[in-house]
Amino acid sequence: MRRPVRLIPSIKTQQVFGRSLSTESSKPIISIKDAVFYRQHPETVSPDAQSNSPLFPNLTFELPSSAPNPKHWAVIGPSSAGKTTFFEILRGQHLCLPPTARSFPYLSTPDIGREAIRSCVPSQAIRYVGFAGKTGGGLRGGSTAGAYLSARYESRREATDFSVLDYLTGKVELNPTDTEMQPVSLGDAFLKVIRDLKLESLVDMPLGNLSNGQTRRAKIAKALLDKPEVLLLDEPFMGLDPPTVTTLSPLLHNLAEAQAPRIMLSLRPQDPLPDWVTHVVLLGPELHVGYQGPKEKASGRTELPDAKVRPFPTQLSYSREGLRLRDRVRAPTGEPIVEMHDVVVRYGDRTVLGNWHQTINGETRPGLHWTVRRGERWGIFGPNGSGKTTLLSLISSDHPQSYSLPIRLFSRPRLPSPGEPGISIFDLQSRIGHSSPELHAFFPKHLSLRRVLESAFADTFLAAPQLTYARDTLIDTHLKWFEPDLNPHYQSPPKTRSTRKNKSRKRPLYLPRHGPQPFNLASISSTSSLDWADRTPFSALPFAAQRLTLLLRALLKKPDLVVLDEAFSGMDAMLRDKALLFLQWGTSRHFVPNPYLNVDMDAHHDDENDAADDTEKGKKKKEAISVAAVVGTAGRVQHHRLYVVRPTPRAVLEALGKDAEITGLEERQALIVVSHVEDEVPGCVRDWMCLPAAEEAGKAVRMGRFKGPLEGQEKGWERIWG
Repeated sequence: MRRPVRLIPSIKTQQVFGRSLSTESSKPIISIKDAVFYRQHPETVSPDAQSNSPLFPNLTFELPSSAPNPKHWAVIGPSSAGKTTFFEILRGQHLCLPPTARSFPYLSTPDIGREAIRSCVPSQAIRYVGFAGKTGGGLRGGSTAGAYLSARYESRREATDFSVLDYLTGKVELNPTDTEMQPVSLGDAFLKVIRDLKLESLVDMPLGNLSNGQTRRAKIAKALLDKPEVLLLDEPFMGLDPPTVTTLSPLLHNLAEAQAPRIMLSLRPQDPLPDWVTHVVLLGPELHVGYQGPKEKASGRTELPDAKVRPFPTQLSYSREGLRLRDRVRAPTGEPIVEMHDVVVRYGDRTVLGNWHQTINGETRPGLHWTVRRGERWGIFGPNGSGKTTLLSLISSDHPQSYSLPIRLFSRPRLPSPGEPGISIFDLQSRIGHSSPELHAFFPKHLSLRRVLESAFADTFLAAPQLTYARDTLIDTHLKWFEPDLNPHYQSPPKTRSTRKNKSRKRPLYLPRHGPQPFNLASISSTSSLDWADRTPFSALPFAAQRLTLLLRALLKKPDLVVLDEAFSGMDAMLRDKALLFLQWGTSRHFVPNPYLNVDMDAHHDDENDAADDTEKGKKKKEAISVAAVVGTAGRVQHHRLYVVRPTPRAVLEALGKDAEITGLEERQALIVVSHVEDEVPGCVRDWMCLPAAEEAGKAVRMGRFKGPLEGQEKGWERIWG
């Protein structure tokens, strides 16, 4: 029986970009008019009413299906501002009141194409690609339940080690049918996507072996192959090296110009805003839209509003962490912690690390030669896929070849030899503090926040921690210090009289009233309850708070070696700078609003405590007005900063508990940092190494040393990247 033919009436057409489109095409893909959204119905009885607060009340937004001058949107806000929630609303998620306030007119027109009925479904036609957290952090099919951290470094492949080609063609089922086992013909569109995203050389590589940047390109390619109408990219530039950002941004621009698909980005305030973006949505505090429209009209809103700068008494000779921009003396160093000689990592014929020669004592030798001593602060840089994570896996012994290569850790080899004992994996774990995206991906999400911190004193994630009263107190101190950033239900303390009288002053749009507040110490109390840390599961924390928790876990036990692989990636600028200050000073320093900027920060500031800290003049007075954190891309105002570093008031230290003060990095500790963003490099880093790109076979590794913090080195970031 033949299927009846459905006749479609003729529709008038118009010319757009030289191609004929129906007038139906002028209908918007997304139309939201004066809507309020909720996670649950507002009349639902919930024990936690705050979790069902209105989402972006009175929201109005429209995304045209086509236009002579297309609008390219970017949603900008800190990590806790709700960028992912905003994208979820655009895809049809969350309850809309009134229900008719949100619609998708274009998806019901004949132009959408009836050959793919799923294109009419908003969740399918509007694709979300995330790169962090449970919403879209990993590649579906990239690993199976029970996969382990070191699996990506093994040379032998399992049946479940799906390749990039398997992922892109959808062949990632553990029990495929006969139809799914049939070979797939690759059309011109497929070949164009992998060529544009530079995936040709990676199609046969297991997904687990991809670097961070390669994983992002693969996820974008998969989304493009599904041919969505709209592609929502959540922080696509986070964690990418500068060369990759330089190539990815023009590619997204070409796709956006062709409107195949339409593209929307979400960015943090400190991320570079692509030139091709024409319109922005600036998210304010408490899930509100502060501004939406042309980006040119938003420039004044991303700067400090009505900031009146009084003369600054001294030149900026300090970094944001309060360090001199030029060292007076070189910090002392101790015995070697990491020693590598002639290190080359190969998988068959493919070399992933050490494919070069170095000159050592006048002799040219193959492979990597590198030594890290106590007291040294190293930065490891290089393009995505250059071997940075592989290098760190040799130190942590997650890489199987760490047992056979000429590597010594803490002056001992990995395997015992006659007259020389080896070093066990448990001994290494007790002496190394580690935070990385890989660790984040495999960390058990069901553990409570306190249990995550306690695991720093355990042999494995789920093993029973070896706790003492001193260690419990240490964990309490960390939780009290970072409660505004870790407690999902934290409420700012009541305003003091001095802050109420300044209520009329404007505040920077990107400064939230709740959440990360580098200068908020009013909540610290010796009697405050920390039950929230036992009730809060790790999975319930925002992505930035999860990264912060793993950073604190790496620092808790004061290990001999601290390894931070993109540990600050995903944090907004305020939280990042607070974490960097803690890394350097512990609880002995904190941020306060810059008194030389006449801008209301809506923050608690105790003048009496500050006066108590200014008892020593001269040196400490100069230190008190040192440079501090940059907030977003507009943190500097005529070479001034929003925050300054000051000693923590004694009353606050006493509230933390007796003998509970935490110090920063000690001289006996070594630090290794991997970062692709200049602002995420700690000010204490002096030595650096830049690995060559994977395709630059034979090009030697470059090493150097700074005479002060990176931010004080003229063209220092450019020098690292050559």
